[in-house]
Amino acid sequence: MARIRILRFVGRGVAVAGVALLLSGWSRDDAAGSRKPPPPVSPVPHTMPATDVLIDVGHGGIDSGTYWNGIHEKDINLAISRKLYLILRSHGVSAAMNRTGDYALSDDNRWHRASRHNRDLSQRGGLSDEIRPDIFVSIHVNWSPRRKNRGPLVIHQNEGRSALLAAFIQDGLNRQQNTRKLPMSSRKYYVLNRVRVPSVIVETAYLSDPRDRELLTSARGQTRIAMAIAEGILAYRCVAP
Repeated sequence: MARIRILRFVGRGVAVAGVALLLSGWSRDDAAGSRKPPPPVSPVPHTMPATDVLIDVGHGGIDSGTYWNGIHEKDINLAISRKLYLILRSHGVSAAMNRTGDYALSDDNRWHRASRHNRDLSQRGGLSDEIRPDIFVSIHVNWSPRRKNRGPLVIHQNEGRSALLAAFIQDGLNRQQNTRKLPMSSRKYYVLNRVRVPSVIVETAYLSDPRDRELLTSARGQTRIAMAIAEGILAYRCVAP
């Protein structure tokens, strides 16, 4: 009776349907305690949307990344990632960002008894398993105490498809910033070790260098960087196996 009262509160028509559902299937066999077992429940399908490119927006929230005179890496990463997302979508590429505002991904991970930094990294890697992207691109800003260091650097997994993706993105950024750097592989980064799809870390430029800083902090410069990264991703998708 309690269930029927709830349905009546929703609406008279719904209540009638509810009564019909409650009465349907009722028989003398049910009264005798021999009701047939319900059919097996189908497994819940994968509900997270698949995507072509997962954009890992570096840092966020309490973790500002590198900074200079009140300028924080986390804000630059987010600005470039938003532009990259829009450019990819305009070319028909399905993309997703793992953060869209100024917050730490470690706040979403409350079940691991680990440091905030490790919870953040775990969340970034785990999301790629759920979304199942074709590629993973992590956006960052570089810093160095050496004044001569400037320009982009793309770091990749020690794996063929990741190396190919890194080469295309590095080439796009080199032409955009008039540099000649080569991408490099590394085994020391948790995200690159954890993610199971072709993955790169894009160090877009050096916040410590005045020329790079001007590029990183202007809307026009951020757009140019995003376009260069997108160009590399699109070129990779044309030839990737």
